[in-house]
Formats: sequence, structure tokens, C-alpha cells
Amino acid sequence: MPLSWLDIFLVAVMFISGLLAMLRGLTREVLSIMAWALAAVSTYYVWPQYKDEVRQYVEPQILADVALATGIFIIVLIVVSLITVRVADRVLDSSVGALDRTLGFIFGLGRGLILVVILYLFYSWLVPKEDQPQWIKEARSLPIIEQTGDMIVSLLPENPGDIIPNKSRDESSLPAKQKTTASSRASAKTRQDYGSGERRGLNQLMESSQFQRN
Repeated sequence: MPLSWLDIFLVAVMFISGLLAMLRGLTREVLSIMAWALAAVSTYYVWPQYKDEVRQYVEPQILADVALATGIFIIVLIVVSLITVRVADRVLDSSVGALDRTLGFIFGLGRGLILVVILYLFYSWLVPKEDQPQWIKEARSLPIIEQTGDMIVSLLPENPGDIIPNKSRDESSLPAKQKTTASSRASAKTRQDYGSGERRGLNQLMESSQFQRN
């Protein structure tokens, strides 16, 4: 069976990704991923602290939020990337530079495969399998792509919203809890006051009864 267009596309993407990773080295590739991750985490935690101030000067609100988040992400990414580039260059110039490039090529091959798999997952989500063209159905690499896609999907949470903290929901539920606690305290205090008043009434009734007998 000859190679289909999907097989050729997969080989081309994996080769280009491997070649680029070999030129850059494994250290730089890994540090680049860490830089992007650190920029995303920094944006997630820093953005809520300054969004209200930026909204006072930029309108509409969505533009202010996007501008602030983009600015934080780019600044952190540039600063961290400048550091990682120097570290990666020192590794490439050292005695382990050849090994770093070889491992980078292997890393690039895997990255290219994952990229094609992700594209195929999105395509399969949009186009049912029975409607896909023959050059996809008859591809030699299709079983590998499908197996890798199933593995990636199995690693994803069933409900991604569960891993994202909902601050607004937590903040909105806080007053309700406070109201419930205050209501419970008020009810307890009312019952306590009612019990004290009832006891005083009984004592007065007993005293008046004794006074009438005397």
C-alpha cells in the first residue's frame, strides 16, 4: 500500500520539528516550554491584582482585561526566555552539546507526532469518520495517530471546569454562609432570651401565689 497524504504530512511535520529541535538542542526546547508555562502561571496570579486599576483607564472592560493579560504574559515570557537562552547556549557549547542536539532531535520527532495527533483530533471532532476522505482512512500511520490520540484524551479531565477555581462562585457563596451563621446565632439568642423571660414569669407567678396564700 503506497503512502497517503496523511503519511507524507506526518513524516514532514515530524522531520521539520526534529530538525528545528536538533538545531536548538533539548535544553532550549525544554526551557522554552517552561518559560511559556511560567508566563501563563504568572498571568493567572498577577492579572486579578491589577485588573481593577487598569479598568479605570481603559474601556471597554474586555479590552482592559485582554491588554493587561497580554502585557503580563509577554513581559514574563521575554524575561524568562532571555535567561533560558543563555543557559541553553552554554549547554550547546559544552562537551555534552552533541548529546543535547541528538536528544533534541528525538524530542522534536515526538513533538511533531503530538502536533499532528492534536490536529487529527480536532478534525475528527468536526468531521465524522465515515465522511473523512480515503487518504485519511487508508493511511498507514492512522492506527498510531488514533492510539496516541486516545492516550492524550485519557489524560484529560472529564470536566475541565472542575480544575479551574471559580472565585466568583466562592465569593458569592460566602455571604450566604455568613447569613446562615448569623441567623443561627440570632435564633439561639432568641431561644435563650425566651427561656429567660419564661423563667422570670414563672418565678413571679409563684411569688404572687405565695403572697396570696399568706
